[in-house]
Amino acid sequence: MLIHKDLYKQAAFTARFEWGYEGVEQVGSGSSIIVIVDVLSFSTCVDVVIGREGIVYPYRVKDDTASRFAEQKGALLAGSRGERISLSPAALQTIPLNSRIVLPSPNGSTCTVLAKEHKASVIAGCLRNASAVASFVRAHKGTVTIIACGERWPSGALRPAIEDIIAAGAILHELGEHILSPEAQMAVAAYTSARNDLTHLLLQSSSGQELIHRGYPEDVHVAALHNVSENVPVLNDDMAYEAVSWDEL
Repeated sequence: MLIHKDLYKQAAFTARFEWGYEGVEQVGSGSSIIVIVDVLSFSTCVDVVIGREGIVYPYRVKDDTASRFAEQKGALLAGSRGERISLSPAALQTIPLNSRIVLPSPNGSTCTVLAKEHKASVIAGCLRNASAVASFVRAHKGTVTIIACGERWPSGALRPAIEDIIAAGAILHELGEHILSPEAQMAVAAYTSARNDLTHLLLQSSSGQELIHRGYPEDVHVAALHNVSENVPVLNDDMAYEAVSWDEL
């Protein structure tokens, strides 16, 4: 039996939650704001760079085209963890002020690019800036979709990651005037269950264990910090995340 795809849009609600590329495509449509959440890498990196007065260009793949794109933008191209500039939030804490960074990512960057196609305001959210992002959403009203990017199995399939649903729930928890979809309510439940033990849970999660095994436990600690940042990274017309001034709210 053919099921109409509009059934999955959570259209009756003003605050929605979904996962990955398909979530952006199916639920992001009709939203005025789309928040991209990729806690243990991309969106936390964006927050750190913005906190150092820099800007971030998301890019979908790390290949020769990414290098050329970085050159065109006068930006530094992020490499693998362990390199001077990388998708390591801890390492990015030491970059020079006003840096311009290209961050290739199959999760956060790709979801950002897909979200921009919906003509919505696109924001990078994480645990560190959850309250700030929620304040931006409340100020602008309208319909918001939170996208948990997740990670990837070796096959390339989406692997839902608890750190992303927890951070999404942290943002949704503060949207009191919005009507939350059942999916969004479950994200809030994940957050309220985890909020008193965030660092431990992230360290013990599959994603956290992967980073610890690779030698990057500090990335988990940086990403697990809750509401330590007032940054609201908004994607501009040049497809770069930059900080929005609070007097713009």
